[in-house]
Amino acid sequence: MTVTRRTALLGGLALAAAGCAPGYRGPDRSVTIAAGEQGGFYLAFAEVLAAELNRAEPRLHCAAVPTEASVANVERVRDGRADLGLVLADVAQSALAGEPPFPAPVQLRALGRVYENYLQLVVRAGDGVADLRALADRPVSVGAGGSGAAQLGERVFAAAGVTVQARHLPLAEAIAALAAHRIDALLWSGGLPTPALAELNRTTPLALLPLASVIPRLRAEHGPVYEQVQVPAGAYPGVGAPATIGVANLLVCAPGLPPDVPAAVVRVLAGRAANLVPAQAVGTQFLDVRTLIGTQPVPLHAGAADTYRALHG
Repeated sequence: MTVTRRTALLGGLALAAAGCAPGYRGPDRSVTIAAGEQGGFYLAFAEVLAAELNRAEPRLHCAAVPTEASVANVERVRDGRADLGLVLADVAQSALAGEPPFPAPVQLRALGRVYENYLQLVVRAGDGVADLRALADRPVSVGAGGSGAAQLGERVFAAAGVTVQARHLPLAEAIAALAAHRIDALLWSGGLPTPALAELNRTTPLALLPLASVIPRLRAEHGPVYEQVQVPAGAYPGVGAPATIGVANLLVCAPGLPPDVPAAVVRVLAGRAANLVPAQAVGTQFLDVRTLIGTQPVPLHAGAADTYRALHG
């Protein structure tokens, strides 16, 4: 399936999914989705997806589990501790190539591109920090160990030629540290608005630093997995709408996952997209059916690809 066929392939997915449902019997088994941290969109989306799968395919017994996010999710899928995982495209690319932090190539397959992640470099609004260079030699949480934010954070600061006092804090700890002035910035990769950051902004006015200036170097070194995106105005009241770095978020599995499981999940992704948006989301970053099969660099699982073709036909 090529990019030029996307519109034709996905144009009638929702209608086709509804039409193909009668007589379909999904697999009878438990399914675990490796998600992300409490307070972030990975876990919020995985919980909504699990609930919708359980309603649409009652023979599936689906549950979302909290994790440190992308890197940890690849490891769980690789080791058979999760059936599905939410993974940033750049982390998936590193896994496929066996590049750090992965000691060897990890074979992955995709079920769909589910939403756009926004890299958010958060500072206190009153500190006068206007750009990446102002954070040189200052304490910054670059994301929890095992998160995609931590990998991308290292790349962003390297591309900017800035060295910081890096901390690897989970989101809740990073928020507490920023509010208490123990760190001067936190890096987070997620949907907008991230609920935990929105709550912090009510008591500690925040600012988001623009990050688009490093995208050309990131793309030169790591390929087209990074793109410029605009934070929607009003995502966080008073914060503005800076340009930042977007990375696709993929729903992945191991190649050996029985094809009836990806088939059942794809039917829900394609046919129930409107039900899969967490209530707090803004903008259009979630589950755009026009790009659902755009899972590069991870190839679609055969069961997912066959189902997309069947839904279209």
